[in-house]
Amino acid sequence: MTISRRKLIEPQITPFYHVINRCVRRAYLCGDDPYNGKNYHHRRGWIVNKIKQLAAVFCIDVCAYAVMSNHYHLVLKIDTEQQQKLTPEAVISRWLQLFNGHPIAVDFLKEGQIGADKQQALSNLVAEWQQRLGSISWFMRCLNEEIARKANKEDQCKGAFWEGRFKSQALLDEQALLSCMMYVDLNPIRAGVTSSLQQSDFTSIQQRIREHHQAKVSSSSKLPPSANHFQLLPFVGAEHQAKTAGIHFAFADYLELIDWTGRCIRNDKKGFIVSSQPKILQQLGITSDAWLEHSEQFMERYANVSGKWSQMCAFKQRIGGQWCKGKSASHQLHPS
Repeated sequence: MTISRRKLIEPQITPFYHVINRCVRRAYLCGDDPYNGKNYHHRRGWIVNKIKQLAAVFCIDVCAYAVMSNHYHLVLKIDTEQQQKLTPEAVISRWLQLFNGHPIAVDFLKEGQIGADKQQALSNLVAEWQQRLGSISWFMRCLNEEIARKANKEDQCKGAFWEGRFKSQALLDEQALLSCMMYVDLNPIRAGVTSSLQQSDFTSIQQRIREHHQAKVSSSSKLPPSANHFQLLPFVGAEHQAKTAGIHFAFADYLELIDWTGRCIRNDKKGFIVSSQPKILQQLGITSDAWLEHSEQFMERYANVSGKWSQMCAFKQRIGGQWCKGKSASHQLHPS
């Protein structure tokens, strides 16, 4: 039985979610389509550019992304603190970047005030738009609708471009977040599209690596950093866990782990695994074999939620489900 989206996404339980959307009719979002001989590589740029725009408007941070031939992955974090702090002017200004505004809201933004008879209508609009600015459903709607319109126009056809609604997975803890981000960042390598992280086009790991190198060059030459990419949710390191606006791992550790994991997957031989485990795995107490299985089969091992088993069951019970997939996988990822 299908579970409503509002039950599957609850920022009060976890702000982190993995979302996936796929094209219909074997349509190719990008790359070479063997069925009609056309190349749609440029559509990958459509997706990333739209994500960049939406990330600046919505109170939603992007942790990871990967745009593949006929689907894409996103790991998102809902920033409820930022959402609640938005002023009415900020809410209206953000919303008008995406949609034509209501005349009352437009007048308020221009004049700075409106008549008393319109105050209640304005308050209702602002409350509704402010709620939407923290909604993954509205984020995905804005992303998918524009891409579908542009693709259908280019293909000179009508009808659905995406496979129904997007799929989502709640990520309840750091292990689930890290494992899912690794799964997303390694998608092109697992699919055989590329053999290195640096050449994984239109992925968050390629963007992070480039920005890391650019930051080094900028600091040594005193040049301003490049603004070509939108800001991904940063790694703040374990020593800054009190901070909420970041991923609680060091980027150097994450890069070491994903490089190690990727090499193991590409060669598919244990003889190529380095003898010492990466620091993050040692801290979490996860075995190398268990980590590799999760990085390869994250989608198959879980359904709508990933995390510690007790928390998964509580989440499933709260949304009205009777059965939860991923017990053995959860115990491997949370050995303690």
